Amino acid sequence: MEITSLGYRTDLLLLALGGSEVTDAGDHVVVRTPANPTYWWGNFLLLRSPIEPGELDQRLRDFASTFPDAKHVAFGIDSVDGRAGDEPELTAAGLEIERSTVMTARAVVPPSRPNTTSTYRFLTSDDDWQQLVTLDLAANPTDREGHEEFVRRRVAAHRAVVEAGHGQWFGAFDGDRLQASLGLLTDGSGVARFQNVQTHPDDRGQGIATTLVHRASEYGLGELGAKTLVMVADPEYLAIRIYRALGFEGTQTQVQVTKPAP
Repeated sequence: MEITSLGYRTDLLLLALGGSEVTDAGDHVVVRTPANPTYWWGNFLLLRSPIEPGELDQRLRDFASTFPDAKHVAFGIDSVDGRAGDEPELTAAGLEIERSTVMTARAVVPPSRPNTTSTYRFLTSDDDWQQLVTLDLAANPTDREGHEEFVRRRVAAHRAVVEAGHGQWFGAFDGDRLQASLGLLTDGSGVARFQNVQTHPDDRGQGIATTLVHRASEYGLGELGAKTLVMVADPEYLAIRIYRALGFEGTQTQVQVTKPAP
């Protein structure tokens, strides 16, 4: 299955490793995650082209027939230039458009001021993985119904992929307490994708995430045997400057079109 967007290509790779179903339906790709049905970006349609004028109603029917129980709507666009389609029509229908920067690196440079007070290691124990759930909830607070169960299921999927030998989940610790984490996963094809770089609100501003990304990058280019590291980042969030300082460069724009659950 040919996917143009490097962001979505690696998204689908990791979703498939985690047990999601990925099906080519011609003008779109169907992605299902039965183990986590409220996960928007595990249950979506990846469209082969932007949503042009007059196409939205059919796309919405496609989504509704594919996911009849879904309360959300989620479309990915398999493009590299950030085009979503007829944006006035999309926004008038209550859809939200989000663009992310797809970044890549074939080598990294050390941080100018690395953190030296934390301990850096892989997540291994039941307690480590439970702490990842707690960290995720603290770093991404929301009152959305079912969010905690969604996070638990997603972390369980991450752990299964790691334990199947497809990469590692890294943590920065203060003693036994998890301060920050990220995943770096691969299918062995030479590309490794970062997942969920996050730091506890109480531990930000100490260079922990920068140091963690650098250490994971060195691992990916070394032990994992990756030739290209991929990171998808919010272009408006300060973390993108961290990634650029380490040697990552923006190469594509990834587009998501969503309508949140009411």
